[in-house]
Amino acid sequence: MWAVIVVSVLSVSTGCTWVHMAPGASSVRVIDGSSAPAGCEKRGEVVVSVKDSVAFYDRNPLRVREELETLARNEAPGLQADTIQPLAEPADGEQRFSAWRCSARIGPAGPARAASGAAQTYPVSR
Repeated sequence: MWAVIVVSVLSVSTGCTWVHMAPGASSVRVIDGSSAPAGCEKRGEVVVSVKDSVAFYDRNPLRVREELETLARNEAPGLQADTIQPLAEPADGEQRFSAWRCSARIGPAGPARAASGAAQTYPVSR
């Protein structure tokens, strides 16, 4: 009887994502960890972790990696970052990311100035 319950719980939990995307996190880019992105401002580092095993069952490494990335993307807007970059491979359900701000932001001073001869865009309201 207990074996059936354990198998049922494990089969249901392996198909589910435990981490969900927070508002604003879907616009955060993920770049490879080969080199620092050009023209970006480093906003900090984020360390995230999830369960990589449940009791005696090791979770799917791809799902663990996906959830770690989602958690890092969830943290980026709080650092005013729009890009994250893994600093190392996941280990024991934990991973470290750099957070970067790469796109021009409209702040209190207004839109960023365009370079000489470059086009400048503004949002259009209807």
